[in-house]
Amino acid sequence: MKRFSIASIFSMLRLLLVVALFAGGAQARTVRLFVIGNSFSGNATRFLPQLAKAGGHELVIGRAEIGGSPLQKHWEAVEAAEANPDDPKGKPYGGKSLREKMSAGTWDIVTIQQYSMYSGDVETYRPYAQKLRDFVKKLQPQAEVVIHQTWAYRNDSKPFGLVKGKQAAASQGEMWENTRDAYDTSAAELGARLIPVGDAFWHVCTDPQWGYKKGTALDFAKPVYPALPDQTHSLHMGYSWKDEKTFVFDSHHANDAGCYLAGLVWYGFLFDESPEKLTFAPPKVPADFAAHLRQVAAQTLREAKEAKAEK
Repeated sequence: MKRFSIASIFSMLRLLLVVALFAGGAQARTVRLFVIGNSFSGNATRFLPQLAKAGGHELVIGRAEIGGSPLQKHWEAVEAAEANPDDPKGKPYGGKSLREKMSAGTWDIVTIQQYSMYSGDVETYRPYAQKLRDFVKKLQPQAEVVIHQTWAYRNDSKPFGLVKGKQAAASQGEMWENTRDAYDTSAAELGARLIPVGDAFWHVCTDPQWGYKKGTALDFAKPVYPALPDQTHSLHMGYSWKDEKTFVFDSHHANDAGCYLAGLVWYGFLFDESPEKLTFAPPKVPADFAAHLRQVAAQTLREAKEAKAEK
């Protein structure tokens, strides 16, 4: 049997250690995240705990969400609570104020976002985004305040979000163009980073192969239960039956695929690593579409980093 010297054994051990470190990938991290938002933040973080676990990380989430709430409503609740801690108007988060909710922990990252119907009008962000940011930093000076960039409605939506005052966008593209500009402007004013979920949605929605195209093989005026149109590759809830008599349409909120895409972008942003390596996917998202969504999320995050480096 060939004899090995002690020096050669130590050399081999060092080599094995280096290989193990590289094979193990990124070091496990713990991120403490606090979300100030509405149903869209709920959509975006729906699968985030599973994604964090799949990536080998720990995620702690705190929430202050109000369905359909714009930035203004969150700020007005803060003002009410700060003026009178017993005022019910200042406690919209399950009977608690934002101060009370945030004081339950120490947070690394705090997110804010605009209500999707107002997202294309930058004036609706002012001055509430700045006021919320300043309040958060007062409570949690070590936390980074970032902006969750929400998405445009599905291309068959009626109506689309507002772009100027009470004027609604005429199309998904117009809504997205104005929404993106408004988020970029607000982020620049606050000196804050963006979680580019809306960019990722736009990449998928406008892709010739993967973008949703409205089917026509259904009488939308007189649908018959349980018939539904083809909604392949939709990122939005779309058409469904609430019961045998109620045909509903939701072009705003994300379905499983949309929640998954948003979660992938949040994952990559929070843990600073590509979501392409992740194997978790919701059961209702086809494997090929899930793989594409992982690629889009990674691409969107790379583009955001490159754009920031160019500034």
